[in-house]
Amino acid sequence: MNSAIIFDMDGTLYQTNLILEPALEATFEQLRKNGLWTGTTPIEKYRQIMGVPLPVVWETLCPEHSIEIRQESNSLFQLALIEQISSCNGALYNEVENTLAKLSKHYPLFIASNGQTEYLQAIADTYQLTKWIKGIYSIDLIASGNKSELVATVLKENNINHGFVVGDRSSDIQAALDNDLISIGVRFDFSQESELEKAHYTVNHFDEIDKIIEHELNTTAFD
Repeated sequence: MNSAIIFDMDGTLYQTNLILEPALEATFEQLRKNGLWTGTTPIEKYRQIMGVPLPVVWETLCPEHSIEIRQESNSLFQLALIEQISSCNGALYNEVENTLAKLSKHYPLFIASNGQTEYLQAIADTYQLTKWIKGIYSIDLIASGNKSELVATVLKENNINHGFVVGDRSSDIQAALDNDLISIGVRFDFSQESELEKAHYTVNHFDEIDKIIEHELNTTAFD
């Protein structure tokens, strides 16, 4: 079998929590200056929905605004995030680099994320992820915004018929289930225990992942 490991980005590889607050604050400060928002920045609300497609983010944070204003808000937010990334205000989780380096010797690695292309590329460039990651797939590629369809695209384009999805939200676990892959849930910043209930495995530290994959290698007949 052709096997691979597909990773989520936010809250799985990258500590988005480190750049979320300043980027979101900058965005809503601009909205306040434009007379489009009053009150505090809804950071907690965003933390609760982190990982959902971006249109859903802005429907949730700005339910009274027009589609045009939501799109403008998202553009401001993406620019603020990329600025934070490029300034190295974020970070990869502990042991991500070592684990990716180890796994990449045996498996092709991919990223499938609800983040936009430019955002994902900024992280990949800043932390030189392409040393280990074979392909980066953004939800921009899927009109429906469905994570399961995005993972299916990764499988089809790379002739993969077995492997793993590693992520922190229910959409990652569901994407694995829908595509007959093994799911590994990570209990990091944005994860919620109820969303990881259906995961085949869960980990508290990133370097536990390679042990799980080794276990599967020893118990399952795949390349």
